[in-house]
Amino acid sequence: MDLMEYRAQGLFAKFGVPCNAGVVVDSLEELEAKQDELRYPLVIKAQVKIGGRGKAGGIKFADNFEEAKAAAEAILGMNIKGHIVKKLMLVEKKEIAREFYLSVMLDRGTKCPVFIFSPEGGMDIETLAKEQPEKIFKTVVTPGFGAKDYIANYFAAKAGLDKAQTKELAVVIKNLYKLFCDYHCLLCEINPLVLDPNGHIMALDGKVSIDDSAVVKLPDIAAPEAGENIEPLVKEAADFNFLYIPCDPEGDVAVVSNGSGMIMSCIDHIAKHGYKVRASLDLGGGATADRIKEAVRIILADPKIDTLFINIFGGITRCSEVALGIKGAIEEYGITSPIIVRFEGTNKEIALETIKPLTTVIYADGLISGVEELCKLKEGGNH
Repeated sequence: MDLMEYRAQGLFAKFGVPCNAGVVVDSLEELEAKQDELRYPLVIKAQVKIGGRGKAGGIKFADNFEEAKAAAEAILGMNIKGHIVKKLMLVEKKEIAREFYLSVMLDRGTKCPVFIFSPEGGMDIETLAKEQPEKIFKTVVTPGFGAKDYIANYFAAKAGLDKAQTKELAVVIKNLYKLFCDYHCLLCEINPLVLDPNGHIMALDGKVSIDDSAVVKLPDIAAPEAGENIEPLVKEAADFNFLYIPCDPEGDVAVVSNGSGMIMSCIDHIAKHGYKVRASLDLGGGATADRIKEAVRIILADPKIDTLFINIFGGITRCSEVALGIKGAIEEYGITSPIIVRFEGTNKEIALETIKPLTTVIYADGLISGVEELCKLKEGGNH
């Protein structure tokens, strides 16, 4: 779950990372009501869960309230790469002496958190890593030991910071790491991390991404924001402890699996063949037939979805339970959409016997063959 910038900044403040807290509004009326809280000159920033907002016109500046109001009016409702701007954060414009990049993320290779630092901040880190890899520095954190001072010392040496600035950087790193651990994050990023004219360090922009499976344990994150409308299918899936993820609004395919990695693999392979996934649903582990039945009903409740691909690796989730759930959804809810199912693991043979009589269910023996079956359906081929 990616957080908008203002929520990331709120977590930074909570964990003692110096940041540029601002005023958040979702309408011109709210802006009017909060105008006494504004400090000029201002930066008006669109709140969307995607990069590139500055180039799209989603960041503007103002020296007085009239300019701020005009900027807010221009940005609210803007479409930035498919994301409609519904909230703005207005922060005091800060003078900057230097910019850096700092993040901590889960590294799949080492299976450990890793800090990434660059003396060059404010730009896309992927571009910087590609064009100037010598300016990217990494340090792996051994779980259980925490973020020690040597990390700040190493990064500070690369940036030429003095002792006082190094101490401030050490505080930022330790507190950012505590946020990363306590909130089950996949990424905590500060870009830019800046040095102000007085030599103090501050986070001017931030990104926090939290493991979807952990959100339920974080009431302040899981709770809907004021005025936020949760999609009914997202809420209904959550009631069954499923994770429903809206994907491409132009898609007509749905994916159900037990694990985010498998879901991503399915979406990637389907996209390679030119088809779009409209929504996906993560079952989690140990789903029973009754819960699978509800998962099939929920994911196919969207009338724009005409094909379902279920990809299961049966360990804790038994294949036989998946098959019974599919059968139950068809019989009880009158599901007629074609369902391609691939499962492997516990009770696979029993599952195959269960789905054999179901005329709308197509079995595939692998992810690739499952996507091929989906393509045949879309092309109107025979099976």
